[in-house]
Amino acid sequence: MAAANLPSLSFGSGSRTGARPEWSASPALHAGVLWRRSAAYLADVFILLFVDFFIHALLIIGGVFTFGLLWPLLGVVAFLPLAILYGTLFIGGGEAATPGMRLFDVEVRSWSGGRPDYWQGFLMTVLFYFTVMPTSFLILAVGLFTPMNRMIHDALSGVAVVRRGD
Repeated sequence: MAAANLPSLSFGSGSRTGARPEWSASPALHAGVLWRRSAAYLADVFILLFVDFFIHALLIIGGVFTFGLLWPLLGVVAFLPLAILYGTLFIGGGEAATPGMRLFDVEVRSWSGGRPDYWQGFLMTVLFYFTVMPTSFLILAVGLFTPMNRMIHDALSGVAVVRRGD
């Protein structure tokens, strides 16, 4: 029994025909997306580091008042789980872009042209971190050679990152 609402997990276009969708034909949607994505990621990392520092500070202070009972949570609230939650909620949410992406005028679209759902946001975020971390960001060079500058984690989660069309 196949679930119809799950994204394609093949490295193809995410559609059955493999053809590029009509909504992606405009070159203006892809102009400067690679450098914008990189800058947006740096902005998001800055935001995540601030939030992570704030949460850890609260847990340390709370741990003092609870005689150390909150300190085991310090290991649970680490950067990677926070980053996955951050990406899932913002990409899969209504805006289809993290705050860094909005700052640099890019958004995520599902291959059908609509906004991605939470599953696609989660899948895109998890695949990003689990392909980037072992390769020291070298895997991102794939975007230089693919149509629409799609990364591997974009293709596997059935999304594309484009300029915002406000």
